[in-house]
Amino acid sequence: MARRILVLGYGTLAYLLFLLVFAYTIGFLAGVGVPKDVDDGASGPAWVAVLVDAALLTLFAVQHSVMARPWFKRRWTRIVPPAAERSTYVLAASLVVALLLWQWRPLPEEIWSVQAGWARATLWVLYAAGWAILVSSTFQIGHFDLFGLRQAIARARHRAYAEPGFRQPLFYRLVRHPIMVGFLIAFWAAPDMSVGRLLFAATASAYILVAVRFEEHDLRRELGERYERYADEVPRFVPRVPTAAVERAH
Repeated sequence: MARRILVLGYGTLAYLLFLLVFAYTIGFLAGVGVPKDVDDGASGPAWVAVLVDAALLTLFAVQHSVMARPWFKRRWTRIVPPAAERSTYVLAASLVVALLLWQWRPLPEEIWSVQAGWARATLWVLYAAGWAILVSSTFQIGHFDLFGLRQAIARARHRAYAEPGFRQPLFYRLVRHPIMVGFLIAFWAAPDMSVGRLLFAATASAYILVAVRFEEHDLRRELGERYERYADEVPRFVPRVPTAAVERAH
């Protein structure tokens, strides 16, 4: 009983930390509502900032990719209870992102700054829409499964846990990776783009392009022909224009 409560408390703590770091990240990139944003902090040599920031982003990429691989999960669950595996992943990812936000070195030189009021407003709407797409996509496939809470609750209730089956809800009928689409929109919808923000957006986007290929490789091995058909029918990032709409345009 005590161990089940411990796993539940651990899962809850990991989830709450994720929420805190996630909310801070939104403000960090927007430069709103946080004590330190992407262009704040002590300035120093640009080459040092680039090296430090690239190292922080690389650390996140390695943690995120390695801990998500099936071979790592099989080995890791020999050490931690299976019900705490996802929570541990979420906790590790949140700590790495928190380190990135804390130690990020600014490169505030301006790349672009949109001046027109309507254009700035449009970009801010797109920024908010990117995060909204991301969050709503997690709920469509099982938000609390994705962040480890459902596993911990099942363990606390002494019930068997089953992973959500393969489904194609709403956004997943349009693109295969709507969560990543949300990230990409939020990264690039910037009324003011500094060198540091550009480094963050470009590096994180490059990681996404690589990471989804690893994820799809795992899904093809797990689901086989079912995922192959899905990949043939649904594009990775950009929704297809319906054929009827194209015909009407001509």
